Amino acid sequence: MKTTILLPTLLALSLFLSSCAGGPNKAGIGAAGGAAGGAILGQAIGHNTEATLIGAAVGGLLGYIIGNEMDKYDREQLNHVYERGTSGQTNAWRNPDNGNSYQVIPQPAYSSGSNNRPCRKAEIQSVIDGKQETVYTTACRDTTGHWQLQN
Repeated sequence: MKTTILLPTLLALSLFLSSCAGGPNKAGIGAAGGAAGGAILGQAIGHNTEATLIGAAVGGLLGYIIGNEMDKYDREQLNHVYERGTSGQTNAWRNPDNGNSYQVIPQPAYSSGSNNRPCRKAEIQSVIDGKQETVYTTACRDTTGHWQLQN
């Protein structure tokens, strides 16, 4: 019974977040991907509908923030920090196109899961349109060598 309610709820939540973001843009795609990943993680941790919905909401919000505010230049810079940044040291940049600035403090790499993918946690402090935000992320290297944010 829970599964019959859960799947339509997650689909509706993903569509809602995408439409709130103004259609198929970076924010909507980030929100939908974040909600899906958060839902999976919430279900794996809590094994109930409540945990799944909380995971979807948190993942959707994080995906929306990152997808909405980081363009290709910023993602390349973030990938560089995950790849080569010294643990515990701040790496900063300012986007020349939109003026947004970021400070990222990566943590030591570790192996994750059964496939032993390298992962790193980081604190990202940003100033976007004059507003300061801080998010804590984890990224793992995919099969192509790029760092992918996890939820």
